[in-house]
Amino acid sequence: MSKVVKVIEVLAQSDKSWEDAAAQAVKKASKSIKNIKSVNITNMSAKVNKDKITKYRINAKISFEIE
Repeated sequence: MSKVVKVIEVLAQSDKSWEDAAAQAVKKASKSIKNIKSVNITNMSAKVNKDKITKYRINAKISFEIE
């Protein structure tokens, strides 16, 4: 039997790093989605205040297997 995978796009941000933003995206998505297989970061940006990065932002595509 073949597998079917669905992809959703989410936005996430972190005060720490882009990697933390990605981890937060997966963590939040896993509360309502099961069988997450991968995350693909499609865009990274940052909010800057007084010459300092204050928020790291990502757009991510999360794929998961449909049962």
